[in-house]
Amino acid sequence: MMKVLVVDDEVFVRRGIARGVDWASVGCEVVAEAANGREGLDIARKVYPDLIVSDIRMPVMDGIEMLRALREEGVETPVIFLTAYNDFSYAQEALKLYAFDYLLKPFEDGELEEAVRKVQKRLNIIADEGDEDEAKVLKSLDSDSMGKYVRETLKYIDRHYGDSELGVGSVSEFLQISDGHLSHLFKNETGYSLKAFITRYRIRESMHLLRDCRKKIYEVAEEVGYKDMIYFSRTFKKMTGMTPSEYQNKKMRERKN
Repeated sequence: MMKVLVVDDEVFVRRGIARGVDWASVGCEVVAEAANGREGLDIARKVYPDLIVSDIRMPVMDGIEMLRALREEGVETPVIFLTAYNDFSYAQEALKLYAFDYLLKPFEDGELEEAVRKVQKRLNIIADEGDEDEAKVLKSLDSDSMGKYVRETLKYIDRHYGDSELGVGSVSEFLQISDGHLSHLFKNETGYSLKAFITRYRIRESMHLLRDCRKKIYEVAEEVGYKDMIYFSRTFKKMTGMTPSEYQNKKMRERKN
C-alpha cells in the first residue's frame, strides 16, 4: 500500500480528501494529515510518505514552499496539488519543482484516483527502467548549453560517486572555484542543487547494483559512497518508496517469473 500524506488548512476539506476518496481502490492509505506546509514538511521527514496530496495556498508555509524544501533535501516524493485558485503562475512554479499533477478544487469524482494511478505508473517506470532526469543531463555533457564548470562537475560525480567525501567542497576544490559559485552555476544550469543531484545519482547507481541479487545491501551502500547503511536505506526509501531489500526482492521475483 502506498502511504499518503494529505496537507490542507481547511479541516473539512482535508478530512473529505482523507476519508472521502476511495484510496483502497488505488492501493493507498492515508497515514497522516497536516494543516499547513510546515506541518506537512515535518511529518514527511518522519513518515516518508509515498505520495503527498496538498493544497497550495496555506498559512505558515504554503504548498510550493513545502515542496521546494523537500526537493532541496533531495526528497523525490511525488506531489499532487489541489487548489481552488486557477492561477497559471502557481501551476508553473509547481511544475518547476516537479510536482506530478495540479488539480482544481472541487475536482470531479474519480479525478484524484486517476491522478494517483498515473503516479503509480510513473513510479513503476522509474523503478523498472531507471529513466531519470539526471541521465538526460549526463547525456548532454558535451552540449554547448552547459558551461565548462557544470560539464566538469558531472564528469567528476560520475568518477567519484563512490567516494563518501564527495560533496560541494570536494568538487569546488577540484575545479578551483568557490562553493557558492559552483552551487549557483549547477542549480541554474541543471535545475538541481548539487547535493540533491549527488544523492539522486548515488541512489540510481545503487538500484542498478541491487539488481545483482548476490550483492549484500551494505556492499552496495559502500560502493555508492554511504558508510552508514541505515542512512543509505532511509535515503533509498525516500527516493524510491521501497527499502533496498524490498527493491532487491522485487527484482528477484521478477527474474523468477
